[in-house]
Amino acid sequence: MTALAGYQVRRRGGRPVATTQTRESRGAAARALTHQLFEKIDRLEPGTAEHARVRGELIEVNLPLVRYVANRFRSRNEPMDDVVQVGTIGLIHAIDRFDNSRGIQFPTFAMPTIIGEIRRYFRDNVRTVHVPRRLHELWVQIHGTTEELTLSLGRNPTTGEIAERLGVPEEDVLAGTEAGRSYRVASLEASQEREDGTPALGERLGHDDPGMDGVEHRSLVRHLLVQLPEREQRILLLRYYRNLTQSQISAELGLSQMHVSRLISRSFSRLRATNTIDA
Repeated sequence: MTALAGYQVRRRGGRPVATTQTRESRGAAARALTHQLFEKIDRLEPGTAEHARVRGELIEVNLPLVRYVANRFRSRNEPMDDVVQVGTIGLIHAIDRFDNSRGIQFPTFAMPTIIGEIRRYFRDNVRTVHVPRRLHELWVQIHGTTEELTLSLGRNPTTGEIAERLGVPEEDVLAGTEAGRSYRVASLEASQEREDGTPALGERLGHDDPGMDGVEHRSLVRHLLVQLPEREQRILLLRYYRNLTQSQISAELGLSQMHVSRLISRSFSRLRATNTIDA
């Protein structure tokens, strides 16, 4: 152990790494300083330079809380700087609404506000599907041009008219329009807004056919059956495909029920000897 900047640290690979005790100490120090700053800002007049300075110190002291919350959204593949910036807006809202006299720890009060602000950002501003920047910029141009042509023509413009106005191929207009749809998603359960009775999107999508599993099973059984004598093949087919009892099989083949039972057991023993199967 060694001392660094007044904190306990341990070295890993030559680099100082803060211990749990250090992190807890920093957290306690931040909470204590936050409490002091709120006591100070409550005595200041809003809009004054001193009030703004203390408010800025509160934001700076609690930025680690924003980064902690932002890390929970790292899997969303959005730039972390953008997420932290949005979370900071939530932090500022929490600071402005916090009542220090209620005896609540500020992090407890601020966390829901910060999380809510970040979730609202993902809900309202992040595209469902990421598209290349070129197509995104083209979509912005297409959207604006479409509105202009609609006003001037009195109708929705065609793809060719939009392409001519922008000076790009029609294929690019189609690609840009498709990219623009990434801002919206359609519910699989939502019915189509048509009068022709079109079913919901989910009802028109393909689904797993349970019979497909049987194809592989039947192929395996066929491979196993051909290894048996013809009579034993027939007995197994009667037993497991036509679901006949051993007494019914014995009556149909003119064999005793005991003999049918021995043939079934012998068939499985023979198959186990050359294949890995479960009876």
